[in-house]
Amino acid sequence: MKTLEELNLVDDFLVNSLTSHKIYGEQSARYILECILHRQIGKLTVVPQRFFCGENIETHGIRLDVYLDEENGEIFDIEADQNDGKEEIVSLPRRVRFYHAKIDAGNLTAGDTYGSLRNVIVIFITTYDPFGLNRMVYTIKNCCIEVPELEYEDGAQTIFLYTRGREGNPPEELKQLLHYMEHSSIENASTENLKKLHRMVTAVKRDGEVGLAYMKSFEREERIRRQGEEEGKKEGLEEGIIKLSRKLGKEDTEILSFLQEELQIGEGQAKRILEKYQ
Repeated sequence: MKTLEELNLVDDFLVNSLTSHKIYGEQSARYILECILHRQIGKLTVVPQRFFCGENIETHGIRLDVYLDEENGEIFDIEADQNDGKEEIVSLPRRVRFYHAKIDAGNLTAGDTYGSLRNVIVIFITTYDPFGLNRMVYTIKNCCIEVPELEYEDGAQTIFLYTRGREGNPPEELKQLLHYMEHSSIENASTENLKKLHRMVTAVKRDGEVGLAYMKSFEREERIRRQGEEEGKKEGLEEGIIKLSRKLGKEDTEILSFLQEELQIGEGQAKRILEKYQ
């Protein structure tokens, strides 16, 4: 795991800590948004790691990296994403679809008309090419397939920003920002705005509360990793007992007794384990 000093703005912890900081949060978030969208942004409320829970324990929820609410304006979600596994990239459009759905559902109260549903822009900043065309900017909106020029404005927009993209003609300031976000050092703060942003990043990294939060997140990840390893060992032992017993021609009753003896568990739990590996 990186030290706090080694983190870049494409690391979700740092971009979250910067944009939610009590001093630098709104200012840094506004600069990033204005650079991406090429327009002025109004007063922002930053909600770090906004949770949208599932309807019940059996349905999926989401945790957004940086949720930004513009006063009398739009809603933005910025996701710094480095999950470049093949499966994650293939499922990215469906992931974004779900994000839009959860954000919309959380912003239409009972009695509101659909016309009052606010515009939502989801922005993914990635260190991998999500669509393989080497573009820095991919802007996605719904449209009519039969009549592409038909105006269809549903208020939903997604922007994918590939930090190393070369195709297309993105603004120079955006190219410099994305390069800095992937390599957040003073050497890559090539403009006055980026130097200002870098001073904010440096101050956030030196903030004692941020350092403590990072230490706690590290400890939490380590605890989860150890728990996962322990679970893996336990499941491996369970499966090993059953496979060996089957190989030796043992009946289910004998396997149940063996499971209870070796794992120090009750009959009910042993039955559930046996069923799992049937």
